[in-house]
Amino acid sequence: MAAAFLLLTLLPGCSGEPAQAPTPTPPASTSPLPSPPESPSPSPIPSGTPALDTAQAVASELIAAELAIRSPDTDPLLLPRLGRIQQAAYRAAVANPDFKQAVLAQAPAGLRDNLEANIRAGEQLRRLTRPGTKLPDWTIVEPAPAAELRQHYRDAEAEFGIPWAYLASVHLIETRLGRIRGNSSAGAQGPMQFLPSTWAAYGKGDINNTRDAIFGAARYLKASGAPGNMNKALFAYNHSQLYVDAVTIYAQQMLEDERAYLGYYNWQVYYRLPDGDVLLEAGAVLP
Repeated sequence: MAAAFLLLTLLPGCSGEPAQAPTPTPPASTSPLPSPPESPSPSPIPSGTPALDTAQAVASELIAAELAIRSPDTDPLLLPRLGRIQQAAYRAAVANPDFKQAVLAQAPAGLRDNLEANIRAGEQLRRLTRPGTKLPDWTIVEPAPAAELRQHYRDAEAEFGIPWAYLASVHLIETRLGRIRGNSSAGAQGPMQFLPSTWAAYGKGDINNTRDAIFGAARYLKASGAPGNMNKALFAYNHSQLYVDAVTIYAQQMLEDERAYLGYYNWQVYYRLPDGDVLLEAGAVLP
């Protein structure tokens, strides 16, 4: 799992099973996703496919991508590419501390805290996961549209009081917002990665249905202490403080600026192997 940017391996045993290896935010506004401007004006965006092999390249590409994603003037058609660049640059910054320092040194003051938080989430997830010995038995698919997922999170927030961004963050970390179809090594299933025993107690409907799974996650978090104690509830979901910290960071980014969700939505599936990371594109069916 990457930060993020690191979906390294599918986290085993969420919703009550220990993983292998902060402060709650008030409920967010339920306003809809921002509509694309009628005539988007140009934004400074990275050009081409960046080679993120130097600290300067990582810093310039990441800062430009973040600013463009957060700008309401950015053409929505550019968001998929911007999200990919953003993710790749964060992964590079997480893997190389020298790159991280360059990013933070060059970041505008108003963006520095956001960049540092996202890198920290990626570091936590990298510590939480280990390289696999072979590619997993997954199918990689396109996720549901961003606005449709956002509506599911909002509806679950309205019913259970769980801030929408925490549900989005769990979804992001567990299956890259539904891109991964397959079970974890511990047998967790579906878009929100429930163990069948946990789903039997807290789920309703189909464990593999996106809306049912999001509502199941909200129901489980509510029963575990959310929204009053999000840390406790998230720790019940996956018994790792590293996981809790990463979920919380991404959620807070989205609660502070909803456009952060539009970047995360376009993050792809990477899988760590001993000799390097593999990008798993939509349409891949793995043995």
